Amino acid sequence: QVQLVESGGGLVQPGGSLRLSCVASGRTRSITRMGWYRQAPGKERELVASITSGGVVYYVDSEKGRFTISRDASTNTMYLQMNTLKPEDTAAYYCHANAAWGPVERLNEADYWGQGTQLTVQS
Repeated sequence: QVQLVESGGGLVQPGGSLRLSCVASGRTRSITRMGWYRQAPGKERELVASITSGGVVYYVDSEKGRFTISRDASTNTMYLQMNTLKPEDTAAYYCHANAAWGPVERLNEADYWGQGTQLTVQS
């Protein structure tokens, strides 16, 4: 099992910056990839950015250049630095982890989610 706890959400003015954090605990050595998703009211949850255990990052095209994902393996913490925030960034942001363990021929895989942290961007 992997537990994920997000923090850092809040109310920010347009143009401002914020950094979200996600601390993983439990079977953290099984984590292969972590990511940030967001879900705005009335919309589906969407991937914003992800980072593999090897450090390969991915960003959704719309957020390239504004958001930066990073991970501190020593503290099992993932971050999302968000700059030049817009009202349309308002959403609940969720931390996600893919985990895999066991022998290749009988690989176990699982997905884990945090409880979410709310970001509101408004004047």
